[in-house]
Amino acid sequence: MREFWIIFKQAFMTKAKTKSFIITTALVVAGIFLLSNLPRILDSIDGIGGDEPTAMKVIDTSGKLDDPLSAVLQANESDITIEPTKESEKDLEKQVRSEDIESFLTLSLDETNTIQAKYTTLSSIEMSLPEPLRNALQTVQAGIKADELSLSGDQVNSLFTQVNFENNNISASAKSEDELNQARILVYVLMFVIYFAVILYSGMIATEVATEKSSRVMEILISSVSPVKHMFAKVLGIGTLGIVQILVYGIVGFIAFKTSASEATEGIGSFFNFTDINPMTLVYAVVFFLLGYFLYATLAALLGSLVSRTEDVQQMIMPMTLMIVAAFILAASGLGNPELVYLKYASFFPFFTPLVMFLRVGMLDLPMWEPLLAIAIMLVTIFVLGWFGARVYRGGVLMYGPSRSLKDIKKAIQLGKE
Repeated sequence: MREFWIIFKQAFMTKAKTKSFIITTALVVAGIFLLSNLPRILDSIDGIGGDEPTAMKVIDTSGKLDDPLSAVLQANESDITIEPTKESEKDLEKQVRSEDIESFLTLSLDETNTIQAKYTTLSSIEMSLPEPLRNALQTVQAGIKADELSLSGDQVNSLFTQVNFENNNISASAKSEDELNQARILVYVLMFVIYFAVILYSGMIATEVATEKSSRVMEILISSVSPVKHMFAKVLGIGTLGIVQILVYGIVGFIAFKTSASEATEGIGSFFNFTDINPMTLVYAVVFFLLGYFLYATLAALLGSLVSRTEDVQQMIMPMTLMIVAAFILAASGLGNPELVYLKYASFFPFFTPLVMFLRVGMLDLPMWEPLLAIAIMLVTIFVLGWFGARVYRGGVLMYGPSRSLKDIKKAIQLGKE
């Protein structure tokens, strides 16, 4: 057991001290603090430039829309100010083309007293000006029609009263609307965490094994430690490092958003307010994360033992990568409707279970036997894969030369018997 913990510590500390790991962790931490303070930074930049109002030249052929539009914009506290002009449309177009002005607005009323507006600009993606102008003109239009119908302000407001629509789902597996929305957010976030953790740390394990083989260190290690101990020590060591890194990101994120109080961060805080989430959902998140990691990490160690050059690692683990990508696509397809039939069957396939079953258990009230059966299948798969992986690993770490992909598994088993 002493040898196991020595390799465990070596795998953990070696990766933790690498420049790439430290730089990546530092960049992500800095990115979290930057994201949490982004509204404050943007406000300071806007403050440097000043909040000068935008003057909008308006051609009003009706002579009735300038003042109402200006009044609505002022009431909305918009930075746009209306500047009526008698210039022709062609003259203003020339000014736009020569970039003397950014844009202008042409207004008119047709025979039904409906506003006809045309916004002219050179920008194909301009949205900051047209949208508030469109909304303000819609308000002016409502006022014109209200005058035609002799409606009071209260009567106009009553026309826009929101309908009280309640979604009542009587399905045995359905959750309330608030629970479903919060569960969807939590599932979506944790799906990304599981997906990237499996991709990143499993690849790290395969690369670490291949690196030791390429430097011939493996021949020395297996003379004093059994390949099985070596494989699982690598898996647990790098897995623990990954969990620590994720916890650091989580703690830093919590501190960053708590210490940078602003309207945006308060909005994000309310967005991620999981008061209606079943605590068991969080338990399942941890369980499926750990099981998913060990399942793919064991497979990665197996595949990494078959290559003797780090350049061949990505090619060898490509089938494993495609499986986790397929699992993520399946789970993402069920965010809108987790009751799809194919998701039920896919959730019991062990390589899809960490994402797909977590999606279902997070968004539906499933009978207890379904997640428990999925967990049992994963445990059995990890045990079988560990047993088979140990046999392959025992011979694979002694194989050198060019890799012939998965065909080398048979050769590795035979070499391990010898």
